[in-house]
Amino acid sequence: MHAEYNPLELLVCIGSRIIEDNSTVFVGTGVPMAATMLAQKLHSPNVILIFEAGSVAPQMPGLPISVGDSRTSHKALIASTMNDVMGACQCGRVDYTFLGGAQIDMYGNLNSTMIGDDYQQPKVRFPGSGGANDLASFCWRTVVITPMDDRRFVPEVNFITSPGYLSGKGAREKAGLPAGTGPYKVITNLCILGYDDDTCRMRIESLHPGVQVETVQENCGFELLKAENLEITPAPTAEELRVLREEVDPDGYIIGR
Repeated sequence: MHAEYNPLELLVCIGSRIIEDNSTVFVGTGVPMAATMLAQKLHSPNVILIFEAGSVAPQMPGLPISVGDSRTSHKALIASTMNDVMGACQCGRVDYTFLGGAQIDMYGNLNSTMIGDDYQQPKVRFPGSGGANDLASFCWRTVVITPMDDRRFVPEVNFITSPGYLSGKGAREKAGLPAGTGPYKVITNLCILGYDDDTCRMRIESLHPGVQVETVQENCGFELLKAENLEITPAPTAEELRVLREEVDPDGYIIGR
């Protein structure tokens, strides 16, 4: 039997499994930090973590609370600037980035700017891009971690803050973005989503334990494609949970929410 776990622990463990050893990962605040720390401690000791404030390849002694936390520079190979790390993205040196947003559509476009039809007078104003547009534009693989419901997963985002596949296959390249970059996975509380090679539309690739396809579709505002061979997401192992709870986030800053 698998140990008991909560939805956030599942998200962190899935996120950590994506990260390969010796890869470069641009890390954001929250779940991505916990996921990358877990990967670094368990199976990817040589992963190169990059933070927006400018540190590269730290060995974090504890879970940072932001990308500017001093722990993001602990034993780092480089303590540089935002310009330098963003430049590394533009040079094609960053394999993965983790992003989120208020809305996402079937092509992986993200909105973290506004809800409504009028930019000057929106129904809701969000913080905006930060560095998310740059990361989604230039990192090789964009991974989104987000809860799944039909308010977030919409047919068309109200504002494209961070580009996914825009309007479909080939649209990124036509817009001048580097070929081969773009959305990779969407990790939700119900399933893992990927993208169809022919259409660049979002598709279900793995269902979490006990979740049915119908439940996933009911929580999405557009029709999802389905992989030919749907998998079941492996539950967190006892070792993953131990390291996560005892070494990564013992105070429950992320997983205790």
